[in-house]
Amino acid sequence: MTPLPFLCSWSGGKDSCHALHAALAAGHRPVALLNMLNETGERSRSHGLSPALLRAQADALGLPLLTGSATWQGYEAEFVARLIEARDGHGARAAVFGDIDLQAHRDWEEQVCARAGIEALLPLWQRPRRALVEEMITDGIRAVIVSCNAQLGPGFLGRAIDAATLDALEAAGVDACGENGEYHTAVLDAPTFARPLAVRQGEAQCHGGYWFLPLTL
Repeated sequence: MTPLPFLCSWSGGKDSCHALHAALAAGHRPVALLNMLNETGERSRSHGLSPALLRAQADALGLPLLTGSATWQGYEAEFVARLIEARDGHGARAAVFGDIDLQAHRDWEEQVCARAGIEALLPLWQRPRRALVEEMITDGIRAVIVSCNAQLGPGFLGRAIDAATLDALEAAGVDACGENGEYHTAVLDAPTFARPLAVRQGEAQCHGGYWFLPLTL
């Protein structure tokens, strides 16, 4: 495989961080991160992370952070525009994604990358789900749960991703990796971070049947 300068599609969570590490291990070179925010620009999509926290992660990685802000209706067009920005402004020739086995996600990622004239890389693709999370833990990626569905409830918010939490997730009938969106995380430390993030946890909030834990620096 030819080493490529890449943009990492960065949710701020464990899978995007693990994918970044896997791409690095394969010899590729990161040039920027990309996160998509809601239409107000106040929170990231799905994970609900603040721009300040995302910038702190990017600073710890020593990478520029690109952001897009859009409604769900305008999401794809904005995403493609940011891919083109990464290509033209940062020299990205590929985009790295942390999806594992959802074919519809891969199809969309390959489609938007083709529109931007870059390659889609999915270094975690078809790996066993729980084994991936266990590998992440062993590799030193430290993440906490910042959002989850009603099936899990607010009691899971703030829990560190470790072996005990994986067991508890599976006991609750939830995929340990959360690949189906059952929960999302924020990475607070990783081998590629220059320093860990120190955060304060706010009060749990429920929006649309989904629980969120605000984190502030």
